[in-house]
Amino acid sequence: MSQRVLLIGLILLVLPLLPVFTQDTAQTPAAKVRVLIIDGQNNHDWKATTAATKATLEHCGRFVVTVSTSPGKKATAEQWAAWRPEFGKHQVVLCNYNAPNKWPEPVCKAFLAFIAAGGGCVNVHAANNAFRNWKTWNDLIGLGWRRPNFGDRITVNDKTGGLNRILKGVGRGAGHGRRHEFLVTVREKDHPIMKGIPTWWMHAKDELYHGQRGPGENMTVLSSAWSDPKSGGTGAHEPITWVIPHGKGHVVTTVLGHHGRGQKGHDALHCVGFQTILARACEWAATGKVTTAIPKGFPKDKKTSIVKPGDVNWGT
Repeated sequence: MSQRVLLIGLILLVLPLLPVFTQDTAQTPAAKVRVLIIDGQNNHDWKATTAATKATLEHCGRFVVTVSTSPGKKATAEQWAAWRPEFGKHQVVLCNYNAPNKWPEPVCKAFLAFIAAGGGCVNVHAANNAFRNWKTWNDLIGLGWRRPNFGDRITVNDKTGGLNRILKGVGRGAGHGRRHEFLVTVREKDHPIMKGIPTWWMHAKDELYHGQRGPGENMTVLSSAWSDPKSGGTGAHEPITWVIPHGKGHVVTTVLGHHGRGQKGHDALHCVGFQTILARACEWAATGKVTTAIPKGFPKDKKTSIVKPGDVNWGT
């Protein structure tokens, strides 16, 4: 038998024993991030907001979403006692909740323990209006919808990106002008949530919060927007999206995403810029990394981009 025949026979014997590497195994997709949306009370249309944000995250393809709806304003003590969101089964909480009274103490403790252990929280729009008298909550959000004597105010220096602190009791408190389109400026270009996003992009018609108050400590302001006096604003760059650490976890707050009761159209929630920030914030708060691509059709600096969640092209 020739050496060539022996070599071929040996190859045929060995081939079945070798590991097979395919494109599929080399590019195994990451496990989906588990998101828990908390809603149930809000001065805004929380049902429409939950539906829109849930659709954005699910269509993005990176998340699996569960919703926990709290009892309503007229709920009984028994109903509140039965409401226990399962924070531990998730990686990030998306808060679409706004009410003055704290959750039941066991829920508050479980929520704080979840974040301290490394869980994430992302607050959308009016969620930072809640829980005025919950000190730890105010520490987590940094700034909220509060009166001037509640705490300090933070604005952004447009030229340097530095933060200006206006002391408690000085100047106006929280508010907003009329809903309008406005230019968002990215301040932390290397932060994973913002990396690759254009420095300036035009957000669809929304409420631009101004004059928010709080402790304002340990804040990393990721973006800001000029609050134009012509639209009822302050004449200052107001924080739009920011991050605050808590234990091993992080809390991301964005004031984007207004949807009022009876409002027609979903401009703010369907803005591709908002949907991008939402998805990337949830992924980062949950994992510390961002793999979610910036979708095609992201807004330009002079043009908005409004697309229903199911039609956003994430490039997947």
